[in-house]
Amino acid sequence: MSNIEKYSALCAKEQSIPIFIRDWWLDSVCGEGNWDVVLLENKSEIIAALPYNKTKIRSFDAITNPSLSQNHGPWLKEIKGKSNKRISTEYKLISELYEKLPNFDYYSANWHYSLKNWLPLRWLGYTQTSYYTYIIEDISDLKRVLDGFTSSYRNKIKKAMEIVSIHTGLGIEDFYYINKKTFDRQGIDIPYSLAFIKDHDRALSDNKSREIFFAEDKDGNIHSSLYLTWDHDSAYVHMVGEDPDFRNSGAGILLIWEAIQYANKVLGVNRFDFEGSMLPNVERVRRDCGAVPVAYFHIEKYNSKVLKTLKFIKSLL
Repeated sequence: MSNIEKYSALCAKEQSIPIFIRDWWLDSVCGEGNWDVVLLENKSEIIAALPYNKTKIRSFDAITNPSLSQNHGPWLKEIKGKSNKRISTEYKLISELYEKLPNFDYYSANWHYSLKNWLPLRWLGYTQTSYYTYIIEDISDLKRVLDGFTSSYRNKIKKAMEIVSIHTGLGIEDFYYINKKTFDRQGIDIPYSLAFIKDHDRALSDNKSREIFFAEDKDGNIHSSLYLTWDHDSAYVHMVGEDPDFRNSGAGILLIWEAIQYANKVLGVNRFDFEGSMLPNVERVRRDCGAVPVAYFHIEKYNSKVLKTLKFIKSLL
């Protein structure tokens, strides 16, 4: 069996692998044939894995975080025992995984926030920057969660409930249209094509890992939409869209509240992850919904001095 075949079999039975590095997710965001995986095995049992997305930056070989993927780092089987043994085993596994990567000119990827120690990679010449997502860690008590929203946001929810109704099942093309409006309002090109989103959505739908919520008024106008994904213990605000003509209706905040309730009552997960953001205006919205910042590592390494110099020059322009 190839490493990808072995990893796919592991993903089929191992719940602890985050959605962003599951085989079918990688097929959708990287494209089949554009990713591979390093495996470490002990007596034919996989004990660690490192998927990687193979890309090109000009003529340089790169390993980068795929589009729409919060993290793209290693997975380690649970390590038991005393803390010193766990840490030393973790160091060993992470070092071996990264030493087995193919040659590259540039590496750039995010780790899952459950991984707390990147020290072995510092020893291997990598660098780290802390990024942040926003998370409501425990959504089991919905009253407490709602109380965590600011009073202003709770009032927005009440207002929106008088203006729109919430539905699920929005078609992916309609979602893309609303999603694109969010970028258009900011004067930014949407960073993915409709064809890409269709393929990605098909993978999520086939694996029963997504729902699309939308807020619609009595005249049939869609005010806002929210694309929710999930794995075994978390729900994620994967993408959102908002019509700028209806930004003041409060529908976007109401959708967040509806998605939290869905995650609790239907999915039975305990964690709600906003997938960011570090943008000041978006960060405030997440915070006002009661979420707290949780750090994760962005790992980077240049093996090409030419590429590193080009990036430095670009940063000066």
